[in-house]
Amino acid sequence: MSGNETGPKGADFIGGVGSHSPWRLSVAPMLDWTDKHCRYFHRLLTRHTRLYTEMVTTGALRHGDPRRHLRLDETEHPVALQLGGSEPTELAHGARLGAAWGYDEINLNCGCPSERVQRGAFGACLMAEPQLVADGVKAMRDAVSVPVTVKHRIGIDKIDSYDFVRDFVGTVAEAGCEVFTVHARNAWLQGLSPKENREVPPLRYELAYRLKRDFPHLTLVVNGGVQTNEQIDTHLQHLDGAMLGREVYYRPWLMTEWDARYWGAPAREVSRDAVELAMVDYMEREAIEDGTPWYAIARHMLGLRHGQRGARHWRQVWSNHKLKPLPPREVLGLAQEALARD
Repeated sequence: MSGNETGPKGADFIGGVGSHSPWRLSVAPMLDWTDKHCRYFHRLLTRHTRLYTEMVTTGALRHGDPRRHLRLDETEHPVALQLGGSEPTELAHGARLGAAWGYDEINLNCGCPSERVQRGAFGACLMAEPQLVADGVKAMRDAVSVPVTVKHRIGIDKIDSYDFVRDFVGTVAEAGCEVFTVHARNAWLQGLSPKENREVPPLRYELAYRLKRDFPHLTLVVNGGVQTNEQIDTHLQHLDGAMLGREVYYRPWLMTEWDARYWGAPAREVSRDAVELAMVDYMEREAIEDGTPWYAIARHMLGLRHGQRGARHWRQVWSNHKLKPLPPREVLGLAQEALARD
């Protein structure tokens, strides 16, 4: 699509198991990626898709600057805060802060396999301690009124038994958790990098589908390897929602179709030029209000022109370190010139 691109109209709404679920479509929490600026950009493309913060540790909230980690723009809603931690008291403290800052959901990370996260005794290794996770969920639910949810894997290391993930979900659900996002791969806690953990362990969507059959009263969302609307459509015949990550980070224009396709809402009537201009306006506001340099924001929109003629030269302008001293509106002019040359 080009020019005044829009997604399909409301008549193309896709039904399914989770037709009315607030978790129908979401963008995954991605460390160092889904910060406030990324979420602002994504919200220009879709009104209804649920957005997640990058993981914020309970220690960072206890000992660091909460504003730095929790500041958000009012346009981001619905938006969830993902916490990393394992100690119930600290999780409750982080949840209270998140709710006070206005987040619509608190999500507990039980899926990240990185060694750095494991040293903090949280992430995917928590799947081996479902009662500890349940205690943390209960503490957070007692502390806040917004939904407390869990994102997890289907197993850890060589544990590939369905019973393992079923018992994990069952134990945590008893503590009051009603929403689970299932990354449908095992997490290898040793021997694979975080990147390899997103690619090497095989995807087993059938286990996520089976969880929904065994826990029909719970909201089950699938994550992992989802890249197209057609794949989303398939998952929504079995589950309440789908979560996409890097695919929409690199090809964000895909999200402009989702409001109409998956919620029956009006299509997002917006052009790429208008989105780019809105981001420049935002860069100027952020520079004044928080001293944020424009290039810390521009990095998140480099996929905006994906598939368009001249996109490579356009990206080169917005990522050119030599242009950092220039104001963003001047960089915009250079980027538009580069796009037009092709």
